Amino acid sequence: MKNALLAVWNFYLEGFRSMTLGRTLWVIILLKLFVMFFILKLFFFPNFLSDHPTEAEKGAYVGNELIERALSEKPIDF
Repeated sequence: MKNALLAVWNFYLEGFRSMTLGRTLWVIILLKLFVMFFILKLFFFPNFLSDHPTEAEKGAYVGNELIERALSEKPIDF
């Protein structure tokens, strides 16, 4: 098992070492992931639960939000 994992690791390591265009593409991919998960989270996904210090308050907040949103939805007409 250890030899198989080592062989896979060496395969990918040698593949990444010999890349020319691939390195640029990986930098672009990692930059896009950083923007998606870090920058967008800061501006578009606020942490509403940080206002509630205990787990019980967080649970009550989430439960109330689910109930309010379910009651405010319009019924679907078929």
